[in-house]
Amino acid sequence: MNRYLALQKIVELGSFTKAAELLGYTQPAISQMIASLEKELSIQLLYRSRYGVHLTLEGERLFPSIQRSVAAYQSMLEIAKEIRGLDSGTIRIGTISSISCHWLPGLIGQFQQRYPNVRFVLHQGDYTTIPQWVRTGEADFGFVNPDALPGVKTRFIKTGPLRAVVPINHQLAKQPWVTLQQLAQEPFLLLEEGALSEPLEAFKQAGLKPSIRLCVHDDYSILSMIELGLGVSILPKLVLEKTHYQVAILPLKPALSRKIGLVMRDENAMPIASKYFIEFLFQHVNELP
Repeated sequence: MNRYLALQKIVELGSFTKAAELLGYTQPAISQMIASLEKELSIQLLYRSRYGVHLTLEGERLFPSIQRSVAAYQSMLEIAKEIRGLDSGTIRIGTISSISCHWLPGLIGQFQQRYPNVRFVLHQGDYTTIPQWVRTGEADFGFVNPDALPGVKTRFIKTGPLRAVVPINHQLAKQPWVTLQQLAQEPFLLLEEGALSEPLEAFKQAGLKPSIRLCVHDDYSILSMIELGLGVSILPKLVLEKTHYQVAILPLKPALSRKIGLVMRDENAMPIASKYFIEFLFQHVNELP
């Protein structure tokens, strides 16, 4: 299993040396582990180029199975910890930036007061990557818009409003509210969210096509760009909590919102620490902004 873990880190970091440092091996030792694995499988898994280390075509086919094996092994270790009690354990969460900033710090802080030895690993992504991490076992559960995953079982948490955001000296900033029609006529900065974009879906439903100038993966980068006058956007109100950007934040008419829910691993494969944390989250859902 250590060879699988080594392979996973080499692929993730693109380097034998970095993987060796992270896992506490020497570079020759980790190279020998991969050579041993390739010999056992009679398949070359990796090749080196000037751009780093990459999977071969055969390695790409095999790698998802290796990831599942690693996830199953880690799950086994978690179950062993469960048997000893919730004195330790790791909770792996797929999350979006607004949840990372405004929900998780308080929840994690309170949870660790009860269970101080539980460790958290956060993977920040979008509505496409987060469900993939849950499927492969890299995350135990993740925050998504349930509408992004039709046909997939999710657990609804709550709904939050969307807001128009424009430069502070923009003519729209003087209005009490703005419409999609008005925003469609301005340079639009789109938050890249993967499988679903709530603003794009709203424009589509209204029969409008925004003038997208930039597509950005980070909410706060968009706010910085709006502050500099590069365009307008629609962002979750949660993103706008505790920010100090010089921008105008306006209600939309008609009002728009986004849903937040959880996509989760099968309950039988879920570590007990993650189960406890999910229930803890729902006990405190009314306190979440």
